[in-house]
Amino acid sequence: MPEPTGARRAGAQRTHEALLAAAAAVFVDQGVQAPIRDIAGRAGVGLGTVYRHFPTRADLVTAVYRHQLDECATLAPKLLRDPIAPSAALARWIDAFVEFLVTKHGLGAALQSEDSSLQNLHTLMLDTLVPACATLIEAGVAAGELDPDVTAYTLMRAVGNLCILGGDYGRADAQRMVSRLLAGCRRTP
Repeated sequence: MPEPTGARRAGAQRTHEALLAAAAAVFVDQGVQAPIRDIAGRAGVGLGTVYRHFPTRADLVTAVYRHQLDECATLAPKLLRDPIAPSAALARWIDAFVEFLVTKHGLGAALQSEDSSLQNLHTLMLDTLVPACATLIEAGVAAGELDPDVTAYTLMRAVGNLCILGGDYGRADAQRMVSRLLAGCRRTP
């Protein structure tokens, strides 16, 4: 007797969620270029199942990080409502963005890559995070705290470049360099 459609859909949803959880864990351990077979193994499914749910690596990477991108984007208006200076709000938001980038091994490099398969992730980040960052910059410019020549895209690209870890350049180094970058965005009296 065939499985009812609702049960089949629920099973597919459970598999989808298991794949996302497995991929997130594998990406933390091995980076976004981890072998798909490692993700399948961790989820307890075959390679075909992974590819049925996520036809490309970029689709999988994007799905794993979409929720975290949305959280980062919704942080901007929350910070603007806080009773803090706009430049402090921008610094806190950038701290969250840095944390997102440096805890995702290889994500910073993947976002800067010219690999066309990762274009959807790059586009998602631009569409989601650049407007959020822009609202914080605009508030800082309006308050006279930030240089009006600072743009969200350029700032985020610079932060992304500073968050490519490797060798003797780690998380603390990236955080220090991003702090210096933000100091350079302040309006000089």
